[in-house]
Parts: sequence; structure tokens; C-alpha cells
Amino acid sequence: MQTIGVIDLRRGRAVHAVAGARDRYAPVTMVAGRPIPPGDARALAGVYVEDLEVDALYVADLDAILGAAPNLAPVRALAASGVPLWYDGAITSVEQARQAHAAGVHHPIVALETLPSYERLDAICQAVERVAFGLDLRDGRPIVRTGGTVPELDGVDTLLARALQAGARAVVAVDLARVGTAAGPDDALVARVRAGAPQTTIVAGGGVRDSRDLARLAAAGCDAVLLATALHDGRLTREDLTAARRLPLH
Repeated sequence: MQTIGVIDLRRGRAVHAVAGARDRYAPVTMVAGRPIPPGDARALAGVYVEDLEVDALYVADLDAILGAAPNLAPVRALAASGVPLWYDGAITSVEQARQAHAAGVHHPIVALETLPSYERLDAICQAVERVAFGLDLRDGRPIVRTGGTVPELDGVDTLLARALQAGARAVVAVDLARVGTAAGPDDALVARVRAGAPQTTIVAGGGVRDSRDLARLAAAGCDAVLLATALHDGRLTREDLTAARRLPLH
């Protein structure tokens, strides 16, 4: 199982996500149990990649997700890290996905939370390589865009089937209520997604605490895990991440 270091950006600064309360996210001040300049995204990425040896980075442009224009400048800087970059910047068009690729993004994420319609997902997947579908949940319930045409009552199984029909190459399943809480991951959700997408790359995150959680996710069928808090405070070490790569997937 691969490990992905998370960088949430707000006004250009790396912030610590907790339970999806984005207006209260504070700058990251520590990673691997030692201090970094508050909110310094490049310093955070450097420790992730060089010291902890994560396999990839995940960057979320929270301002874009909340309705502002996307800012790809920090993404270009982070793409120089030398590892694949997953990016959620409220991508809703083919042009935005292509711009993300041009900025160095390996996996552009089309997220449920900001998706206007299934047809937009179809168009992006047909035009752009390595598109991931962001299965955004809160307390197990899908988060759909206000004013969009994705039915609010479509459940996880329907959403997953529609994303696979569109041609999504990966699914990123995150329950925002668990993020930053050390509540433990939703391995049952991962198993459900794996059952519905047996040949698709599954990425999961939210609430991961320690190496036992990593083993649970691998056993549920997770290909890669999003990590932030447990890397910030040092509960997960480079040795833990190395061991995670050897975990058998089921």
C-alpha cells in the first residue's frame, strides 16, 4: 500500500484540516514531531518526501473548493518534489483539468463536493488522463454540490458506478468528519468501494492514527492512504511507511 502526504492550502499556506471545519483550520507548525515555519507548504512537502519518504503528495486548494479561482502557482512549486501529485482544486471542466496536468499534476481529482453534473465528469474523463473521482462524504453521507444536478439521494454505490462508467481511473474516498480527528479510518467504506470497483485504484483517508490502521486499510483493499495528522505529530514514522508498502492488499 502506498502512502500519500496531504497538503491542504488556504491562502497559499499549509493548514491542518480537522473534521471539515475549514474556516477554523490553523497553519501547520510541525511535521514528523519537529517544527517548521508556520504554514510553509514547501517545507512540509520536503519533510514528507525527503525524510518520511512518502510515495506521493495530495494537494487540496481549499480556496478553490470554497468558490475562489484556483491558484496553481503553489501546485507548480510542489510538483517539483519528484513524486506524483494528486490535486483537488475544484476541477469542473476539461480546461481546468488540462491546466492542472500542465502544472505538473499526475492525478487531477474531480470531486463530488464541487461536481456540477455527471456529464462534466464524463467530459473530463474522456479528454484527460489519470482522472480520479473524489468520493466526498460527511458521516458516511455523500456531499453534493448545491445547485448541481447530481442527485442528493444517490448513494455511495450509485456514485461509484457512475464514476466508473465515466472512466475515472481512481477513487479517492474521504469522510471529512474523520479528517484530523484520530477517530480511525472507515475501513468498511473502503471494503464497500473495493467490492464495487475491483480493478480500480482506491485511495482513502480520514482519521488514520497508527500502523494498525494502515494494516486495516490494506486488508480492506486500499491501494494508497492519505496521511496528515499522524505524520505531523510523529505517530507514523518513516519505518511505518516503509512497512506499509509491504502490506498485502485484499
